[in-house]
Amino acid sequence: MPTLSLPLSNLLRNKEGFRRLVAHYKSLHTDSGSWLFSSSTPCFTSSREARFGLLSRRKGPVAPLSARNMCTCSSDDKTSWLWSIYNETKQKTQDLIPVISNNFVNPDTIFANNQMSLQDIEIYGFDYDYTLAFYSSHLHTLIFNIARDILIEEHRYPEGLREYDYIPNFVIRGLHYDVQKALLMKIDAFHYIQLGTVYRGLNPVPEKEVIAMYEGSHVPLEIMSDFYGKSSHGHTMKQFMDIFSLPEMTLLSCVNDYFMKHNIDYEPVHLYKDVKEVIGNVHVRGIMYRAVEADIEKYIRYGEQTHAVLRKLSKNGKKMFLITNSPFDFVDRGMNYIVGKDWRDLFDVVIVQADKPSFFNDRRKPFRRVTDKGVLLWDRIHHLEKGQIYKQGNLYEFLRLTGWRGSKVLYFGDHIYSDLADLTLKHGWRTGAIIPELREEIKIMNTEEYVHTMTWLQALTGLLEQMQVHRDSASQTVLQQWIEEREDMRLRTKDIFNAQFGSLFRTYHNPTYFSRRLSRFADIYMASLSCLLNYDFQHTFYPRRTPLQHESPIWPEQTSTTGSKIPLHSHRTSSV
Repeated sequence: MPTLSLPLSNLLRNKEGFRRLVAHYKSLHTDSGSWLFSSSTPCFTSSREARFGLLSRRKGPVAPLSARNMCTCSSDDKTSWLWSIYNETKQKTQDLIPVISNNFVNPDTIFANNQMSLQDIEIYGFDYDYTLAFYSSHLHTLIFNIARDILIEEHRYPEGLREYDYIPNFVIRGLHYDVQKALLMKIDAFHYIQLGTVYRGLNPVPEKEVIAMYEGSHVPLEIMSDFYGKSSHGHTMKQFMDIFSLPEMTLLSCVNDYFMKHNIDYEPVHLYKDVKEVIGNVHVRGIMYRAVEADIEKYIRYGEQTHAVLRKLSKNGKKMFLITNSPFDFVDRGMNYIVGKDWRDLFDVVIVQADKPSFFNDRRKPFRRVTDKGVLLWDRIHHLEKGQIYKQGNLYEFLRLTGWRGSKVLYFGDHIYSDLADLTLKHGWRTGAIIPELREEIKIMNTEEYVHTMTWLQALTGLLEQMQVHRDSASQTVLQQWIEEREDMRLRTKDIFNAQFGSLFRTYHNPTYFSRRLSRFADIYMASLSCLLNYDFQHTFYPRRTPLQHESPIWPEQTSTTGSKIPLHSHRTSSV
């Protein structure tokens, strides 16, 4: 998968950036990779620089310090020598910040996990919710309130739960929930829990307690969720991949919090199932749909330029289809608002209440035609006609009736499992993930605070790796201070994204479980469909050849690269 790393490739997009980067590396390393530092560097005292600190990213294994550079002096001299290296490194990497700051990521970029050319795409497919239609935060509050009230009124949960309101930004997508232990947590791509991101109710669980419960921080494969993130067949972990799951996670946390505060003995498994059921009822009973239709301007955000994207595709002769789990009335009302009353003229096929992901696997459900008044017809479907509405069905029948197979089809959705996994693994369609959170995370990564903190964090990590060969007590005292500083910066960079769980894409130095699935199941990903407006239909998306751990961070083909006229370079920046 593409590595989320400091944008070294962007530093190489202009000659000046490359010159400064090479000069910096030469000043830090000899030809053999050993460190060369002056011991006379003055101490670093600027409050601004002390707050952020700066340093370049070092990638891959580093040669050990050469004997001629090993300080064998007294403890006091050794301490002074290490701090001089520290200060000089900080100073040198500060010089790189203007270059980095001039190469921020454009939030409207389309990022590539796999090479794909739009020239090859003839058919475009779409999910509806959080793909064609984007919702305001009011919708999450609505879902939370309705589900909370159903718990109280129909499941006889304590009336005191009405004191809890929806908490925006408490949780992020992609978290795991241990159903039996009632713990919400963030897990990385290697099944390790990110300590400090484990919550019981609304409160963090101490690291020592987490380690004791799991006998470490690794979650064994046998208790992880299944392929689609569901908790079944003995699995005890549920992964929340849907944006609609944010109210569900928040409600679970609030109810757990209430029970613990009031010393109520409860069964966590029952709580999870009850909350899952009431959240489902908000959708199944149509409560959410009716509320959105009644006040569509409050709940649907119009500014994602969906109409412009669809009209651009239509103008260029592309075929389009819609496959959604939402009912027709709800989709029709939303699309009338977003695109216009003629929205159905843009689509060659419209399928509602498809029951994804079963739609992609279950061959048994045939299509049924739906009238404009919602009446289901009984006749056999021999053709999928433009202008008609179809319900249920399955992908195998869809492929037979349309002939739309293979890599000429590109399907967009927001749910990594339900929308994209089967299409890329079983059917060879190209896939595009819509990740609304991406735009805000990129804006955060473009801030001065993040650039300064992350650059110095990576540099300090490299410094620690180099200097750990000094095992004497004086050196170890200095190194311990550096370790503590590094840990403090890691926590601060996590908090920049989300105080409880950090970034959607990274757990400190590793990708998240969510990020790994995104890279596996999506050829491209972007913040919204509006990003397509920045590209013509001859454009090819190339994944960046980011270095593996054993490879040099500077690729020869990048050294001659000049700035592109398209301000949409898909470099990656570390986050937590």
